[in-house]
Amino acid sequence: MKIKALLFSALTAFASLPAAAQPAPQLRADNIDAVIAAMTLEEKANLVVGDGMGGFSARPVIGSSSSIVPGAAGTTKAIPRLGIPSVVLSDGPAGLRINVDRPFDHNKYYATHFPIGTSLASSWNTALVEDVTKAMGQEVREYGVEVLLAPALCLQRNPLCGRNFEYYSEDPVLSGNIAAAYVNGIQSQGVGTSVKHFAFNNQETMRMGNDARVSQRAARELYLKNFQICIEKSHPWTIMSSYNRVNGVMTSESHDLLTTILRDEWGYKGLVMTDWFGGTDPVWRGGHTDRGANIWAGNDLIEPGMDKDVKEIVDAVKSGKLDVKYLNQCVRNVLDLVVRTKRFAGYHYSNHPDLEAHAQVTRQAAAEGTVLLKNNGTLPLTSVRNVALYGNASYSLIAGGTGSGNVNRAYTISLVEGLRNAGCHVDETLTNRYAAYLEEWTRKHGKLNANVLEVPKLPDELEAEVTSEEVSNNDVAIITLSRISGEGQDRTAENYNLSTQERELLHRVCAAYHQAGKKVVVVLNVGGVMETASWKDLPDAILLPWQCGQEIGNSIADLLMGKSTPSGKLPMTWPVSINDDPSTKNFPSDVKDESLDLSSMFKDASKMAQVKNVGYTNYEEGIYVGYRYYDTFKKEVSYPFGFGLSYTTFSFGKPYVKDQGKSISLSVTITNTGKRPGKEVAQVYVTAPKGKEDKPAQELKAFAKTRTLQPGESQTLVMNIDKIDLASFYESKSAWVVDPGVYTFRVGSSSRDIKGNATLAVKKQIKKVHNVLKPQVKLTSLKLGQ
Repeated sequence: MKIKALLFSALTAFASLPAAAQPAPQLRADNIDAVIAAMTLEEKANLVVGDGMGGFSARPVIGSSSSIVPGAAGTTKAIPRLGIPSVVLSDGPAGLRINVDRPFDHNKYYATHFPIGTSLASSWNTALVEDVTKAMGQEVREYGVEVLLAPALCLQRNPLCGRNFEYYSEDPVLSGNIAAAYVNGIQSQGVGTSVKHFAFNNQETMRMGNDARVSQRAARELYLKNFQICIEKSHPWTIMSSYNRVNGVMTSESHDLLTTILRDEWGYKGLVMTDWFGGTDPVWRGGHTDRGANIWAGNDLIEPGMDKDVKEIVDAVKSGKLDVKYLNQCVRNVLDLVVRTKRFAGYHYSNHPDLEAHAQVTRQAAAEGTVLLKNNGTLPLTSVRNVALYGNASYSLIAGGTGSGNVNRAYTISLVEGLRNAGCHVDETLTNRYAAYLEEWTRKHGKLNANVLEVPKLPDELEAEVTSEEVSNNDVAIITLSRISGEGQDRTAENYNLSTQERELLHRVCAAYHQAGKKVVVVLNVGGVMETASWKDLPDAILLPWQCGQEIGNSIADLLMGKSTPSGKLPMTWPVSINDDPSTKNFPSDVKDESLDLSSMFKDASKMAQVKNVGYTNYEEGIYVGYRYYDTFKKEVSYPFGFGLSYTTFSFGKPYVKDQGKSISLSVTITNTGKRPGKEVAQVYVTAPKGKEDKPAQELKAFAKTRTLQPGESQTLVMNIDKIDLASFYESKSAWVVDPGVYTFRVGSSSRDIKGNATLAVKKQIKKVHNVLKPQVKLTSLKLGQ
């Protein structure tokens, strides 16, 4: 009996040994539950707090996991005990953003700078966007990055938002579908995306504390609809919550946004991460941080994270403030991400993506995103050989915006180089004059650094001098105007308008060349909207290539000389005046830090929190953003939404609609009636019958682009619209409501160039959703009749 008792005691003691003494499970795709069960509380907290901040440093932080890929924005933390590797996260969205140089390595690690988001959206071609991002995804994969922090998907609420160049459109249907194509292209290469910034990051001024006050209807119909479309059509691996507040709550702490809407209503299964150092109120709001609230809301990963964040999560669980089940779910979402990665699969990274092939992808994609705003027969320049280039940007084109949206590329092709490659002779007298001016300006002010989170100042235009010799020696004059914008700073009304020097340049060049019977072309190397109404009658042609990546000079030359045909359409309205836009009165277009007396405000946070368009922004325009406002209120514009010319012409046949039960099918035949090959876009706008809610005159519900049509060739495009997408959001019912009646389907080449109509009677339909994201203050939204 004594031996049995001793044996029993020994077995009992062995069984009571701590779990840590047992062999630790090694992470596999099919044992995530076992791994979570084996993790300590500290390991769980560490896994949901990221590491690294390499994206803005010249050198990687040695010893930090961000040094895995130098220049990457950050990583998740590895837990070797459980076979959990790090996941590398890197900036986008115009291409992979990593360091060119690495310690003790003579190789250069360049990435391709692809067209900016606005350029891609202007293509109105989801297949093209997917092809571009397949190339981008290959670079992400081969350089050892698991998640590209892109696409940027916030709506272009106001033309002056500093980050509009990364965003796609003022319309949620266009931006949502372009973003879905972007995600599908990247993720087809076995790497992930992080759709950002979720949500309402529609201004850069005080973005880390600004409270976006928005109605539930505008939130649902506009600012969330594009995210919903993207998520349902592409299933991105991750989503990034934004810095700002929405209706009083930080997005990273908003259970309404990150769980109720995103997961419960939309069915999202992936990971949610903060923006870098997100989830922390700025000093002027008191520096509030609650990592337990982030976890409870459904924010799975804190990036880049600090030790105090880990401690805060551990303490929240131990105190009972945070139920561990919420932490376990976040851990599960991180591990789900880890097991999907190439790094987890042991992939061998080549560090040699096909940059030459991708440069050609960039060059060709630019044509479809370039918008021809004006042409009186001047373009293409088929018989031109001698060219006079005016404007600083002709000699120093801007490939893209600044901040995290920049790409460390090998080169940027200038317009001089592009035209020379196309066989043109560029006036050397002008080239020498501009080169000397720009060299002197750079000597005084330094080189433009697009990596910084402060938008650099561009040099003023060289004083306009147009000599008779220049006019006689050249066949045509080209004036390039540029604007630069970026993360952390909004544009001003001054930036939107022409400068005095630019206006003088336009007038003098046009007067001199027109007097000699010669043509003038303006090229707009910009990332967003600028004023055109006061001067667009001066030149003979206006070409808008945006900032279309590192091959920009070649791309523009291809278009000017007719090697490519522009087929882009504007993804936003170009107003006559910035003050015509109803959101401008609630946008920090003229807010300057020096006018805020920051020193006193930092002492009293409530002062800055109460400054209009700084501490808070009221979205009083409601649902009337962009063309929804201009077309409904019949406001004159410089260029309407969806506008874009071609080197050829097209005719539209009669559109036909067919009831398919839950959806509606619309078909239309487009014919090339001109003398050159080209592509055209069919835009479907729907006018709803009158209901109890105020409604826009029309809303974009579908679009499609033809293949390249030869002269005389036709193509029938077929588009499908789900009936529930005809609904308006009724706040009183917390529901999407399709009002019964006859709907008019208007097919055109812009919102103001409708080619044909078709009608269909639709029955009432209601889809209930949660009553969430309610404003905490009374908002007066714009309505018809006001």
